[in-house]
Amino acid sequence: MGIGDYSLLIGTIIVLIIMFQPRLINSANWRATVTPLASIIGSGFLVSGPILAHIAGRWAVLAMFLLCAIGYLYGSVMRHNILYVEPILQKNTDKEVVIIERFSELALILSYFISIAFYLTLFSAFLLRSFNIVDEIWIKIITSFMLVSLAILGYWRGLNILEKIEEYSVGFKLAVIFGLCLALIILSLQQMVGGEFFWPELERMVGWEELQILLGLIILVQGFETSRYLGHSYDAKTRVRTMRHAQYLSTIIYVLFILLATRYFTGELPKEGGETEIINLLKPIGILLMPMLILAAMASQLSAAVADMNGSGGLLSETSRGKIPTNWGYAIAAIIALLIIWLANIYQIITFASKAFILYYGLQSLQAVRAIYKGYSGKGSEKGSRERKVKIFLYYFAIILSLMVVIFASPANV
Repeated sequence: MGIGDYSLLIGTIIVLIIMFQPRLINSANWRATVTPLASIIGSGFLVSGPILAHIAGRWAVLAMFLLCAIGYLYGSVMRHNILYVEPILQKNTDKEVVIIERFSELALILSYFISIAFYLTLFSAFLLRSFNIVDEIWIKIITSFMLVSLAILGYWRGLNILEKIEEYSVGFKLAVIFGLCLALIILSLQQMVGGEFFWPELERMVGWEELQILLGLIILVQGFETSRYLGHSYDAKTRVRTMRHAQYLSTIIYVLFILLATRYFTGELPKEGGETEIINLLKPIGILLMPMLILAAMASQLSAAVADMNGSGGLLSETSRGKIPTNWGYAIAAIIALLIIWLANIYQIITFASKAFILYYGLQSLQAVRAIYKGYSGKGSEKGSRERKVKIFLYYFAIILSLMVVIFASPANV
């Protein structure tokens, strides 16, 4: 084992010890922060580097920062709606607010269907990678088996029995990410001292095609909206504050990781196995990288898939006013996810999921603009008036951006 292995191991162990401290586990603020944080950096952390290097070359870190900025814009929309739209929904005094929300929920259900396919495809890819198998057909077969198994379990017993997975997977995933960043920092410093540090010549002519691919990567920073649906556990101010903290932390993690890892990127995506390419690229770190990344990936993707299947089943039941039972919702989610898996590759699934989530964010942006015009957020002082104008401008831009993503976003070509 080399210095990269020791750094990865020590960093992971330190964060694991911190993460499972009773004081932290029992902290309401931390629990409300870690739920959206884990969703934001879950799958995106595994696939973002190779794809961004493919479209932006050495400027992958700037592309990542742009995605995080877009995510923060839509996070602002969600925080506004938590404070000012939720009370109207609870009172049920504005029919148009309710109608927009119902369409938003339908878009979110569609997003869940696609993201379930995405998460389980990644789970299968990393599982097979542990046996050095890189084969798209086998990935689809394993993913199909996992989907059918979850649907059967959900139909007969419910998926709540699997919720414990998330508690442990979140801590392990964040610990591995910290350990990986620490290893990259130590190796970079070591090579700087030895005069061996270099920055890769990954020149890319970034044009309209690359921008279309970037627009199709919104799912990499998606996940902050989970705070919107934690109202049964936390008050509005807590969810707004902790969602903002989660987005700050995820931006720091993403940008730091891409910055540190860029010199290992080749800029090329393989025709097969691109979803696990991060393992090949970061092999110089050491022998522990592969097993730890595979374990973290499998745990996090399974828990994410279970969470989204649970969410889709519950939302289907709610929006149908109980006409579709939750257990039948699991079956519907599995059937649609199966169709997506067999009709699309991983990059197409990423783009489909991004379009579905951005449609949801666009509807939420429309909800936010309407709430401002209706005066639900108050008018206030001159300063408040300026803030109101800025919000209207930004949220209109968010609506236009969502339309651009739905219309123009395209998958990475390999």
